[in-house]
Amino acid sequence: MRIIVVGAGAVGLASAYRLAKSGCEVVVLDARRAGSAASHGNAAKIALAESGPVPAPGVILQGLKWMLKPDSPLYVKPSLAPDFLKFMLSMARHCTERDFRAGLETTLRLAEGTMDLLDDWGRDGISFEMHKAGVLLAFETRERYEEQCASLDIFERFGMVPEHLHGDEVREKEPALNDRNQHGLFFPDDRQVEPDSLTAGLLKRCQELGVEIHEHTPVRRFLRQGDTVTGVLTDKGEITGDTLLLAAGVWTGRMSRELGVPLPIRPGKGYSVDYSPAPVQLRTSLTLEDARVAVTPLDGFLRLAGTMEFGGLEENINPRRVAAIKQAAADAFTGWDNPPGEAKPWAGMRPMTPDGLPIIGRLGPLPNVYVASGHGMLGLTLAPATAEIITESITQQRVPAVAEPISPLRFTRR
Repeated sequence: MRIIVVGAGAVGLASAYRLAKSGCEVVVLDARRAGSAASHGNAAKIALAESGPVPAPGVILQGLKWMLKPDSPLYVKPSLAPDFLKFMLSMARHCTERDFRAGLETTLRLAEGTMDLLDDWGRDGISFEMHKAGVLLAFETRERYEEQCASLDIFERFGMVPEHLHGDEVREKEPALNDRNQHGLFFPDDRQVEPDSLTAGLLKRCQELGVEIHEHTPVRRFLRQGDTVTGVLTDKGEITGDTLLLAAGVWTGRMSRELGVPLPIRPGKGYSVDYSPAPVQLRTSLTLEDARVAVTPLDGFLRLAGTMEFGGLEENINPRRVAAIKQAAADAFTGWDNPPGEAKPWAGMRPMTPDGLPIIGRLGPLPNVYVASGHGMLGLTLAPATAEIITESITQQRVPAVAEPISPLRFTRR
């Protein structure tokens, strides 16, 4: 079976790797360099402790309050475009306690075997930087702390029982923090993965398995015979295959629309800034919850990442949003004062869905087209599980039970 994978980020490469390991002939296409889009500048976390869907109780109301603050953690750029309004209204309908809890449970079930799969990848020769430092969710206010605690019963059902910290206990866990953060939840099992090393490792292993990689090769048109997609047209000519997998991140929605089955995948812009050397030495990975800024120590540098900006596909960098991320670090850490070693800020497009869950599975009425996208801020976290689901769905024509709530059918039923 010959499979065309469109998209060479973490999800696309992980899927290509597993498909090749299962004996498939695989071709991977990407319009850019492999791993250079959303996979490149993310928070560098396997973020089980932060797996809650973006649509949550109060999010839309908070977003409306923040619309006049372009430096806020969540910013909705005003637009009257019909697709944008439809998406935001659909998201608003999912901002309920019931949907949030169901979405969190679905995500944790998807990610249940992630750590074992990452270890399997390492044993199979995929080389990448990974740390097992856990994560400290740090809270300035009791309100934000209690808001997070409200869903801890779901985490605990999956064996994720955090350590509750208050006052000086927070700084004992992470001495670099000042006394601004008064509450904390420490999850010991979360990991950190440097994303460029992961995509490079997957790319190398794919090539060793015979996967054909075409970077800087955008898809110009899909080739079809009726409902069956027979291949794609690129600047390098026609590439044919038996099965098509769309794993192109935020651009997957546009591609599915060209195939006549539109999916509601829209961009949620995020930002990151790297410092080398690290301005502070951390014992663990952090998330400054009130500012929604992740702080991830990696080999030789420290990454700040955060914000969610709903708008168009523009990848321009808004200096005010970058400044807000940097200010969050200055407010939280002792001795953070315009540190040297700051790299050029990065902005990238996360593929978001109205219900905050990924879209993984066969694409509606098209018998040989599959989708793996819509992972939001959890592309690294869910890439291993996504690869397993896609491989089973394609090679065995069987949908794992865990994948039923994330099927494209929830958006394509008529």
